[in-house]
Amino acid sequence: MNIRRTELLAPGAALVTVVLWASAFVSIRSAGAAYSPGALALGRLLSGALVLGVMLIVRGEGLPQRSAWRGIAISGALWFGFYMVVLNWGEQQVDAGTAALVVNIGPILIALLGARLLGDPMPPRLLAGMAVSFAGAVAVGLSMSGDGGSSVLGVLLCLLAAVGYAAGVVAQKPALGRASALQVTTFGCLIGAVGCLPFAGQLVGEAADAPVSATLNMVYLGVFPTALAFTTWAYALARTTASRMGATTYAVPALVVLMSWLALGEVPGLLTLGGGVLCLAGVAVSRSRPRSRTVVRAAAPKQAPEPQPEGAPESA
Repeated sequence: MNIRRTELLAPGAALVTVVLWASAFVSIRSAGAAYSPGALALGRLLSGALVLGVMLIVRGEGLPQRSAWRGIAISGALWFGFYMVVLNWGEQQVDAGTAALVVNIGPILIALLGARLLGDPMPPRLLAGMAVSFAGAVAVGLSMSGDGGSSVLGVLLCLLAAVGYAAGVVAQKPALGRASALQVTTFGCLIGAVGCLPFAGQLVGEAADAPVSATLNMVYLGVFPTALAFTTWAYALARTTASRMGATTYAVPALVVLMSWLALGEVPGLLTLGGGVLCLAGVAVSRSRPRSRTVVRAAAPKQAPEPQPEGAPESA
């Protein structure tokens, strides 16, 4: 019963993660107009750390084991801190389509680093699914790219964000074997917030002039795509490989297209829709398992038992 429950909860946690991360792109677009990259990252992390801290106290979980701190510190610095600041900065330099395309190099880097550092297997279905999803991400990125909206600096920043994201995921995986998903997420978020404290002055100054909608979007980013989604991500990552979880995030571009359509009225073109379908198809392939072949052998005809010598014991 417990095994069956885990088989259902882990994919459910991954689904919650990708849906909330997809919604973050819509919120970042709104909040990013009023907040600079560092201030937005700090406000998001502070909101997330507050919610996570309350959850940690309510559940009665204390500090993680000493052996988990290395992975927590690296993932907190690279993924919660560096990634969020650099991605916010990059999206101010390039259009959303180009940013999504470059950042989607991350799952490929996760697979390569996971195989090299963690010994993650690279089954053919995972590689095939990642190839299909990446092709879909390319289609979505090209279809959403604006004319002349890209810059070399912006592309480099998004590439650095992808590297930070991949390295943070691979560093987080071993820590989840020594600490709970909530502990890893809470203290990773705190470390990221501490790293972004130099932007505190900008956050205070910009919050005074920002519209309420932008501030609410920043708080939403901290509570849901950060506190909740990073916790569900850690829960699912603890129960599968980093490579397989990285491939799951290829569903994000397809969900972004759908949410932009519903929330912003941005009607996607045929290329965008086709790319989104490819992203979802690739995720389905990467997470599928080969069917086990059952060999049915013809039953051998029963033979009469050999006569046993008198006094021999009967077989059980």
